[in-house]
Amino acid sequence: MMHIVLVDPEIPQNTGNIARTCASTGTELILCGRLGFSLEDKYLRRAGMDYMRGVDMKVYPDLDALFSERDVRRFLLATKKARTRYDRVRYTGDEYLVFGCESRGLNEELIREHWDKCVRIPMNEGFRSLNLAVSAAVILYEALRQSDFASLCDHTGRDQNVFG
Repeated sequence: MMHIVLVDPEIPQNTGNIARTCASTGTELILCGRLGFSLEDKYLRRAGMDYMRGVDMKVYPDLDALFSERDVRRFLLATKKARTRYDRVRYTGDEYLVFGCESRGLNEELIREHWDKCVRIPMNEGFRSLNLAVSAAVILYEALRQSDFASLCDHTGRDQNVFG
């Protein structure tokens, strides 16, 4: 099972959209630290719609609590400062994809401590970042693609090339 970790998420709509992605892919959602909203927030529920009840979600007071309970070797930190592109990683299907808050990203000290576990999404110069929900989906779907989407249902029973 894949895991998405949000550290100090601030915007309920982003977390709701990520929760929807997690529900539809069987990915655990982990929220760490200060939340910029209540888990009862109407914007969180609206963005997650009726998917919220299908989300395997855990809440931790901070990353230390999460790291003490889970296998730190399986963590990948998403930051634009990383050298390694997210698509150059060989995913096993049991990674923890860690994302920082929308306004500040991940803590510099955390990035330095786990530099060898940092990944980035390429983008043009002059842009601060992609939307948090988009970033989480991009990296998660690369990990799922590498496993040929083995954990997901195939509703058609076959791959189709719509362009012939």
